[in-house]
Amino acid sequence: MTTTITKTDTASIAQKATADGLRSRRAAKLWGAIGPLVIFIVMFAIVAILVPTFIGGGTGLSIVASSAAPILLLAVGQALVLNIGSIDLSNSALTVVGAILLAITLGPLGAVAPVVVVLVVSLFGAVNGLLVSFFQVPSFALTLGTLGIFQATALVISNATTVYVSQNGGVVSPLYTTRIGTLPLTFLLGVVVAVLAWLMLRFTRVGQGMTAIGKNESGAIFSGVRTRALKVTAYALSGFMSSLAGITIIAQAGSASPMGLGSDLLLPGITAAIVGGTSISGGVTNPVNVIFGALTVALVPIATAAIGIEAQAQSLVYGVVIIVVVSLTLSRNKNSIVK
Repeated sequence: MTTTITKTDTASIAQKATADGLRSRRAAKLWGAIGPLVIFIVMFAIVAILVPTFIGGGTGLSIVASSAAPILLLAVGQALVLNIGSIDLSNSALTVVGAILLAITLGPLGAVAPVVVVLVVSLFGAVNGLLVSFFQVPSFALTLGTLGIFQATALVISNATTVYVSQNGGVVSPLYTTRIGTLPLTFLLGVVVAVLAWLMLRFTRVGQGMTAIGKNESGAIFSGVRTRALKVTAYALSGFMSSLAGITIIAQAGSASPMGLGSDLLLPGITAAIVGGTSISGGVTNPVNVIFGALTVALVPIATAAIGIEAQAQSLVYGVVIIVVVSLTLSRNKNSIVK
């Protein structure tokens, strides 16, 4: 028995395939938009069920937000660099340098100290961008090198010890002690920065040019996009975010150390950017979703401790959870192959 496929049948099959593909793309786009939020809500709900005291009086969310504040700022900066198809491995070390500089200069400079720190650390970030864009040094190798340089700088300027804020700590401490609801201003600062970054990427030529570089740098060059200047801008913004993260550390801890708070934020910052839907191949990011990526990353170690997992196993659980969450939230719209 022979089955004859008519032109009408062929057209019907093609239409169905097109419709299925369209539905699949819409589903992927919807998940990309809400996935990071859903993952955080599910994780937070699980912890709330297992440990009801964790959310008593809103303390749980406050703890997570406080921990997420520097991670969020670093992650937004990292997302901007990843968006152009590069990476910044030095931003956590820059954060520590900024925190130590602020602890040293708050006494003599007072309210001017944060401004100086922001300018200096942003300049360091811009230097990274200059070396990457004008000297064609691969970003991974370049920022791995400057990671070591900035770590050494932190050791030198701190004399390899903890630097405490002795005067004018009140200039920055209200960022941590002041709360809106249960959320510290340090975290809300990160939220504002993330929203501003999203607006820049969505509605400005600078932001659209950065995304164009990440999607197709050769095409961006032929389209007249000033790729070198935009790469420098992306790294300068990463440095700017690092300086803000350093300020939040001083606001929270009142001290800074080369081996203290902030020195271990490199992987959490990268992870938060990716959990927030940023593509490691470039051209895809949503800084608003990075907010939930940072909250999720901050929640994992807190949740494991709250549930009662022994300290020796927390790193294992953290790694497994991050792999699962990244696999659920990573955008695969740009390419069929994930690198």
